[in-house]
Amino acid sequence: MDEILARSGSMKPRLLLHSCCGPCSSSVLEDLSRFFQVTLFWYNPNIFPQEEFDRRLSAQKKLLQAMDPSGRIALLEIPRDPDPWYRAAAGLEDEPEGGRRCTECFRLRLREAAQAAAEGGFDWFCSTLTLSRHKDPVRINALGEQFAREYGVRWLPSEFKKRGRELRSKELCEQYGIYRQNYCGCEFSLHPTKTTNEVQP
Repeated sequence: MDEILARSGSMKPRLLLHSCCGPCSSSVLEDLSRFFQVTLFWYNPNIFPQEEFDRRLSAQKKLLQAMDPSGRIALLEIPRDPDPWYRAAAGLEDEPEGGRRCTECFRLRLREAAQAAAEGGFDWFCSTLTLSRHKDPVRINALGEQFAREYGVRWLPSEFKKRGRELRSKELCEQYGIYRQNYCGCEFSLHPTKTTNEVQP
C-alpha cells in the first residue's frame, strides 16, 4: 500500500472503503482521506442482533460527523439482511473463532464491496478489516485480489494494524466518544468456545 500511495499524484482517485465498524475505520480514514476521495461502504450482514447492528451503524455515523464535519466522506449504507451471512456460515457454526467461518465472512463482505466498487465506477476498493489484530491480513488481501480480478476494480492491499494505527483508533474513539464493541459481530463470536490463529485459504 505504501508503494501505491507514494506513486499517487495530486489527483485523488475514488476509493470504496468497506468498514467493519466505526472504531476500525477511524485511523484508516485519517490516513486514506489524504490520498483518496473516500466513500465508506457499510455492509455487515453478520452483525447480531439487530440492536447491535444499529448501535454500530450509529457509532459509524457519529464518527464520520466528528472527523468529517464538511461531509466530504460519503457513506453508502446497506441495511441489515442476515440471510446471506447465514447461508455462508451454514455448516461452520462450530468452527473456532478465526477459522473457516471467518474466511466465509470476509469473502461475503469483500465480494459485495468489489461488486459495489465496480458498479459505482470506483478506482480502488479496500477494507478496514486488517486493522484488528484478530483478523488475518493474508486471507483478507488474497480475497481482495481475487475479487479485484473478478470485478475489474483495483484492490488496495493493506495491513492497517501496522505503525500504531490500532492504538490511534483507540485514541480517536476516546476523543470522540465512539462506542467500541467487545465481540467481533456474529452470534457465534458473541460466545466463542474456542479460537485459532490458523491461516485458512
